Amino acid sequence: MITCGAVTGSPGILGTGSYVPSRVIDNKDISELIGVSEEAIWRKTMIRERRWAKPEEATSDLAVAAARQALEQAGISASRLSAVVVATSTPDYPQPPTASVVADELGAGHGTAAFDVNTVCSGFTYALSVTERLLAGADEGYAVVVGADVYSRILDPTDRRTVLLFGDGAGAVVLGPGAPARLLSTRLDGFGSARELIQVRAGGSRLPTTEETLREGLHHFTMDGRGVTEFIDSVVVPGIRKFLADNGVHPGDIAHFVPHQANGRIMESLARRLDIPEDRVASTVTRYANTGAASVPITLDHLSRSGAVAAGDLVLLAAFGGGMSMGLNLISY
Repeated sequence: MITCGAVTGSPGILGTGSYVPSRVIDNKDISELIGVSEEAIWRKTMIRERRWAKPEEATSDLAVAAARQALEQAGISASRLSAVVVATSTPDYPQPPTASVVADELGAGHGTAAFDVNTVCSGFTYALSVTERLLAGADEGYAVVVGADVYSRILDPTDRRTVLLFGDGAGAVVLGPGAPARLLSTRLDGFGSARELIQVRAGGSRLPTTEETLREGLHHFTMDGRGVTEFIDSVVVPGIRKFLADNGVHPGDIAHFVPHQANGRIMESLARRLDIPEDRVASTVTRYANTGAASVPITLDHLSRSGAVAAGDLVLLAAFGGGMSMGLNLISY
């Protein structure tokens, strides 16, 4: 576990952005694919539709679009960036890092640091924390942090447990000095003994791609839904409670709760168990489903642009994902 508090003069969030593909996959489409009724999908997930990338769209394309929005809102040109960091578990290529593609497409200056972070769905909270610390240790500078995933490429279309849950998208923030929103505290946790709950088994050095791995579908995303629910109950809920207590924050002090958009029912249960009122939970899951590492920054961007966030508001970002991993960020506006 890593916990970090605010550093005097540390950078904050200057702008946000998001992007989702134009291709809409509604519950009727999913119903026809897996033979489950539209009503059953809604009842189980609180998802009505999701966006899937077109064949010509890759993770970097979504990331670039979201980053450009964030840069525009921040009023910062890409040439001023010191770093571009992309959180993703669906990179464009095994090599080079997707962040290198994004930095080049944005027009970031020569020498701009670019790297990926992969803690699956909690990737953005990790990337935000790491990048904020990098900038805090420098004299000056700006960075783009993006969460982006194209899960439609790694789903098994016959797997009823996963294909209904996931969509594609990207969300981004620009970090820099003099920002109205600052990270007050961060907690990052890893639980490697539970790593098999969420995985793509083939395609790496342990199980390289072969005709057999392709034939057996080992390159598809798999998830033990019951195990993940138990992880949320036993780790995430008490972890968030302790994080707030350690920072002297009562759940009622949280003006906006931005959880990972895993599943509407899970989010509903999580907020209830944390005693956070329903009207303080930011949600995009109904329209976009679970967009992996993109879900928290997409939802943060929608919240930010809604005008609902006021000066002095506390915003809690909470994500969990493969690894298993958990990332928490407390932000003050």
